[in-house]
Amino acid sequence: MLDVGELRRLRRLRVAEPEAIAAAALQRRRRRSLLDGGGRLMLIAADHPARGALGVRDDPLAMGDRRELLDRLVVALARPGVDGVLATPDIVEDLLLLGALEDRVVVGSMNRGGLAGSVSELDDRFTAYDAAAIAASGLDGGKMLLRIDLGDPDTVATLEACGRAVSELAARRLVAMIEPFMAARADNGRLRNDLSAAAVVRACAIAGGLGSTSAYTWLKLPVVEDMERVLAATTLPVLLLGGDPDGAPEETYAAWEKALALEGVNGLVVGRALLYPPDGDVAAAVDTATALVKSGVRE
Repeated sequence: MLDVGELRRLRRLRVAEPEAIAAAALQRRRRRSLLDGGGRLMLIAADHPARGALGVRDDPLAMGDRRELLDRLVVALARPGVDGVLATPDIVEDLLLLGALEDRVVVGSMNRGGLAGSVSELDDRFTAYDAAAIAASGLDGGKMLLRIDLGDPDTVATLEACGRAVSELAARRLVAMIEPFMAARADNGRLRNDLSAAAVVRACAIAGGLGSTSAYTWLKLPVVEDMERVLAATTLPVLLLGGDPDGAPEETYAAWEKALALEGVNGLVVGRALLYPPDGDVAAAVDTATALVKSGVRE
């Protein structure tokens, strides 16, 4: 567990020396390249809490203990082959102050206003990083979630905001990582993503056309049946998202391995499935996933 003294130091710095955050960002050693030498990327995702999505399996507040979350992130980021993290400003800044982001890729999560379960979930406001802050903090890019419900007028506001963010990131030569889904509300009012191949193909087409240029646009896509059909829908770089941590780890790893072998896939972005594995062994879970990413390198 993260040392109590380190947690105390974090809190003291935030109270007495908030400028230490900007200083740590400026002094951080950055990687020369986003991808590793084999053209692959392994990122740990930690932006769920800012959307109020704290649950993992049967624990609704699993990610609610910040000390434990940071400890798990520090363990994951120290594992061989892990390239970096995707997170909101609060988590990125804690990790900066802990010195855990040296020589790591850091992608800032941008739109977290579509709070999980809220009536306005589809009007996904950009309430975290913007492109200017990502550049000023020396980050490598920005990630945005784009859920598209053709029956909900709130979708268009998110489309417009994502298009603007893509353009603003590209103007700074920073990656715009879009996670697109076709979505609809179930009878109980909950928003559900459509994980059919046809829906993911449509979401790819919509996301790829956002912004004034797609030169720096990457897609973050779910692993679904018929991934070959999905990957045929775009020439943009693709990262696979880890998905829900509810299934058996062995089945999840097998699905990742199969998808990682396909042309057009550049890596994996996983959060809760690796940070909160059923057996609690974060290092082992991260090592297994990283081995799948790195062993899939093509010449």
